[in-house]
Amino acid sequence: MTEESSTRCTAFLGNRRIASGDVRTVALAARAAWKRETTVPLLIFDDDTSRLIEIDLRGSEQEVVARLRQAKPRGPGRPKLGVVSKEVTLLPRHWAWLGTQRGGASATLRRLVDQARKNQEGCDHIRRAQDAAYRFMTAMAGDLPGFEEAIRALFASDRERFEEQIAGWPGDLAEHSRMLAARAWVLRANPTASTGGG
Repeated sequence: MTEESSTRCTAFLGNRRIASGDVRTVALAARAAWKRETTVPLLIFDDDTSRLIEIDLRGSEQEVVARLRQAKPRGPGRPKLGVVSKEVTLLPRHWAWLGTQRGGASATLRRLVDQARKNQEGCDHIRRAQDAAYRFMTAMAGDLPGFEEAIRALFASDRERFEEQIAGWPGDLAEHSRMLAARAWVLRANPTASTGGG
């Protein structure tokens, strides 16, 4: 769970969008709706990635908010500098080459990753936008007519066909799918634009 102040999300109760905003606002709205309609599926999506956010809605509003604020444990590394320790597996020849580079292995790997990110930035933003739309549509509209064709249109960047396929979907589902897919359309038209996501 990310910090409540930085995560933007949207909650759906069945096919109906019930709240959008920061995690605290959405969690409290979701809790109120869930208490009224406990038999209808309730899903909360991260607005940037469309990954599901699991929130324990049991108990009072204060208990729900207190659980949101619980700190996520950090792993090894130098967190104050934003450094997180992870394992990298390379062959001996790779380590030998890295050992000859200016600044050593870590500095060289950082430079290589930064260069690769710069080279792929536009494509990566488009792919992330498409993946977010795909993730949401699969979770919420996978059984709806036109779903498969809408997904094909999404990845083919065929906006007109996409709109045709989702036209008959429930209003909130179609609107949210359209909003997520629009990020990919904008980025394809202007590869230097950013969605603001990670």
